Amino acid sequence: MKKFINNYDNLIDEMLTGFAAANSDKVERRAERVIVRKGAPFKDKVGIITGGGSGHKPALIGYIGEGMLDAVAVGNIFAAPGVKICYDAIKSVDSGKGVLVCIGNYSGDLMNFGTAVDMLREEGLDIETVIVNDDVASSPKDKRENRRGIAGEIILWKVMSAMAESGADLKTMKKIGDELIYKTRSLGVAHSACIMPSSGKPSFEIGEDEMEIGVGHHGEPGIKRVKMMSANEITDIIMEQILADLPFGKNDEVSVILNGLGSTSLLEMYIIYKRIDEILREKNIGVYKSWVGEFFTSMEMGGFSITLTRLDEHIKKCIDHPVNAVHFMTK
Repeated sequence: MKKFINNYDNLIDEMLTGFAAANSDKVERRAERVIVRKGAPFKDKVGIITGGGSGHKPALIGYIGEGMLDAVAVGNIFAAPGVKICYDAIKSVDSGKGVLVCIGNYSGDLMNFGTAVDMLREEGLDIETVIVNDDVASSPKDKRENRRGIAGEIILWKVMSAMAESGADLKTMKKIGDELIYKTRSLGVAHSACIMPSSGKPSFEIGEDEMEIGVGHHGEPGIKRVKMMSANEITDIIMEQILADLPFGKNDEVSVILNGLGSTSLLEMYIIYKRIDEILREKNIGVYKSWVGEFFTSMEMGGFSITLTRLDEHIKKCIDHPVNAVHFMTK
């Protein structure tokens, strides 16, 4: 597989230098592997931070900006950022009102951010953590604490950032953030792997006529491998599992994120969304807000994920809060 890169050893640093230069009106590069919102920290506002491996563009750094993230700790391709990077990123956005760390449920991220949080708490910083575990495929419902975080991170960043800019305190945000993730469910599918820049080889092997249901954003195995299906057939399977897991029911109001994993065309995604809309209408579930596009990818993986979040009036107001991030803008 051909890629436009230079030396792999400099891959992330070159990418971050280019990202910061291209978006200098919104972001600044601070310390090693730390990108922050320009002007951070902001007075009288809880800092909002995330972090994780690279290879998920526009996530994670693309969500830095007004109404969204204040900082991101950046790791190598599909690898957690180191403890010092996490430490520097958290400290860079503390204005005295505390910092909320929003991360996916991956062992490296939990360990390194956890160590950094412990160190900074000893220095007197007020920090809370919300762990995203929305992937219904990765563990049974009675073991939700073991589930991976996937595209559900986006709705958390959106709502927590809106609360921070509205003046909410850290403890309240932690409580609502945990509740929000409980009400969020995701499931994905892939028919082709991404190509790892380090080796030029696929992240996993799969047959030309096969797809993996429940695949993770790094190519982690899912529920099962099956023969390729039509858009309607696979959407039916994914929606059935998501809707049953919370469960979502009649008269619920939801947000929908239909997320391409890297090389799925918008043409395909709108065909998929057509079926999502039909299923929700059949079940009398209202859609308050929908997003269709590439929001949390896995390099050039061929596939998509669906994320549903049950909403209440407060969460709807947070969704409506304007955003002017690098790769995510709403009015």
